[in-house]
Amino acid sequence: MARRSSSRWRLRFIGAGLLLALLIAGWGWWTIHHWRPPVASFPVQGIEVSSTDGTVDWKAAKAIGATFAYLDASASAFARDPDFARNLEDARAAHLQVGAVHIYDPCQPAERQAANFMTVVPRDKAMLPPAVDLDMLADECPIKVGDAAVQSELMTFLNQIETHTGKPTILKISRRFEKRYHVARKLDRNLWLDRLRFEPDYAGRPWTLWTANTMLETEAAPGPLRWVVVGR
Repeated sequence: MARRSSSRWRLRFIGAGLLLALLIAGWGWWTIHHWRPPVASFPVQGIEVSSTDGTVDWKAAKAIGATFAYLDASASAFARDPDFARNLEDARAAHLQVGAVHIYDPCQPAERQAANFMTVVPRDKAMLPPAVDLDMLADECPIKVGDAAVQSELMTFLNQIETHTGKPTILKISRRFEKRYHVARKLDRNLWLDRLRFEPDYAGRPWTLWTANTMLETEAAPGPLRWVVVGR
């Protein structure tokens, strides 16, 4: 009888532990998908959007606290986001400030990438400073590209799109790109960093924009949105 009683208590203990684990996991999942940095600490907040996010309800985005939107516009030397023009028009109609993002490819010549960006993004003083997404490493290039060449080509790209937009570019740098090329320390540009929930510090200096949650679920889009805040 003592053994049976002990087994029952052991099973109950295990069951209670599993239930607690499920509750914690559920709470964590809900938190990740609904968390945003407090407005009291970060009063200016917004989103990054591409065609992969589906049709965005821009009025709803405005209602939940987005005051600006960065729209993926172009990538590499040839790719273009098919929804950029529509998103630009609709976001402006909802009275959001809008900027454009280029996804940089170290395997492609800077001049071709700049030409691609300038073809898609209008020269418009009302737009926010452009952003360049720096995540892809040259290790993935079919033809070897040295680190010095990556940095040199990146400067060429920045100079050309800054001439087009009339504004300094924001460097949207991933942790792995910064670890490899150290561009945050070498280029005097504002930074856009990425880290879920906790403020990022991998660039070695203050950031201007922070992607605080890439999985935010809202009524503004059919899927999760990338939620971005402006630094203090």
